[in-house]
Amino acid sequence: MADPARARKLAVRIRQIVSTAIESQIKDPRLGMVTVTDARVTSDLREATVFYTVYGDPTQVEDSARALASATGVLRSTVGRQTGIKFVPTLTFVADIVPDTARELDEALERVRSADAELARLREHASYAGDADPYRRPADDETGDADETDVDATPATEHRSAS
Repeated sequence: MADPARARKLAVRIRQIVSTAIESQIKDPRLGMVTVTDARVTSDLREATVFYTVYGDPTQVEDSARALASATGVLRSTVGRQTGIKFVPTLTFVADIVPDTARELDEALERVRSADAELARLREHASYAGDADPYRRPADDETGDADETDVDATPATEHRSAS
């Protein structure tokens, strides 16, 4: 089993090599504006997963995926030449969904902010449907004192016999 630090260093190096090779070596017309976002290498250094994003519509994403799949051999040989390791890991390209998820979260947060602003605007001139304080408060009358006298009214003989 390899050192995890070595796997991380190799992943960073693979990310750099693949992104540079996509820019300079791969001339496939299907390849759109691809950005390599991350790379991960298994602990045995046999497989590498390269995450990428594509700027454009879904057809450009699919075309870029096909172009990367066809260029995998060229990219793997480039990684092998530039890293100089004995066994070059197999490359697997995976479309990164993090930017899409971040965009969806931003849109959801914006909807929530606008709903909060609308609620605050409606709340400015609102009044209570009932009393301002809906909780019951104990009455300040003599009934509270009667409960205390009932406890003290216990005959003294009962206390002595229980002792």
